[in-house]
Amino acid sequence: MDILKKALEFEEAGTTFITTNERIIASRKVKELILGLNEIYKETKNPELMDVMKRLTAMKQKIEKRLKGRPTS
Repeated sequence: MDILKKALEFEEAGTTFITTNERIIASRKVKELILGLNEIYKETKNPELMDVMKRLTAMKQKIEKRLKGRPTS
């Protein structure tokens, strides 16, 4: 469950990603963590893993929304 530990550490860090590069790296890292947790979830069906994945997905959506920026019209 090393990936679970990494996911919780990432979630607890709660850093602000100021530059675009930091946001891109964070988005990729979150995606990697979610996919890893999903593989474990498929085997164990642990509801705690699902909760962690949901929280990470919400973080990822916020980061990606910020990356895309505001629409021009």
